[in-house]
Amino acid sequence: MSSATGATDVHRRLDWQVGTVTAKRRETPAACTLALDLPHWGGHLAGQHVDIRLTAEDGYQAQRSYSIASAPEQGALELTIERLADGEVSPYLVDDVREGDQLELRGPIGGWFTWQASDGGPLLLCAGGSGLVPLMAMLRHRAAAGAGTPTRLLVSARGAEDLLYAGELEELMDRDDRLAIHPTFTRHPPPGWMGYARRVDRAMLGEVAFDPALRPRCYVCGPTAFAEAVAELLVALGHDPALVKTERFGASGGGP
Repeated sequence: MSSATGATDVHRRLDWQVGTVTAKRRETPAACTLALDLPHWGGHLAGQHVDIRLTAEDGYQAQRSYSIASAPEQGALELTIERLADGEVSPYLVDDVREGDQLELRGPIGGWFTWQASDGGPLLLCAGGSGLVPLMAMLRHRAAAGAGTPTRLLVSARGAEDLLYAGELEELMDRDDRLAIHPTFTRHPPPGWMGYARRVDRAMLGEVAFDPALRPRCYVCGPTAFAEAVAELLVALGHDPALVKTERFGASGGGP
């Protein structure tokens, strides 16, 4: 690819464009997924995000970044958004946006926190809350590509009703014996739950993570405190820091 072509591609990704909401589905009481049709969408990699910009009638603008939930192989671009109580953008997207509405966005953005089936594994994914979104794009891509990469997902949620994609995660694991999914519920475990019911800690990671000698690719996404703490624990357990990638957001949430 010539430098001129590369510069054009980057410019196109950073240009704002208007997309139309073609579908909306509820994921949890506080989160929904929006499917968007974009006239100039050039595709994406699992793990990338987009920027959304809202403009009020008085000209005030608010801009936020949201991870892409859909696999590159899916036809529509999908974003899963969780409502933040003090948010400027997320309450509107979760509660007010309807099919047929238009949104201004640009992307895809980011190239470091991405995974392609050709990258191989083993693959360790650690998510806190809505940090599951870009990791779900990786799982969907893995399934669509027919990859047999040994994969483990450790996902932390307050309670069962807060776990994104619960049904789909169960289906993915049922169809693939090389995929293991380990939820941990930090506040409201479901009745009769026999799995993890605490914040992610060193002992939990020691049980769930691959042997560091296998050099797994580790992706950690969640609130800043969660992402930093989990990454530090993985390194302390012997994982190569160069293979531990983090994506963090906001100040909400405590530790792992």
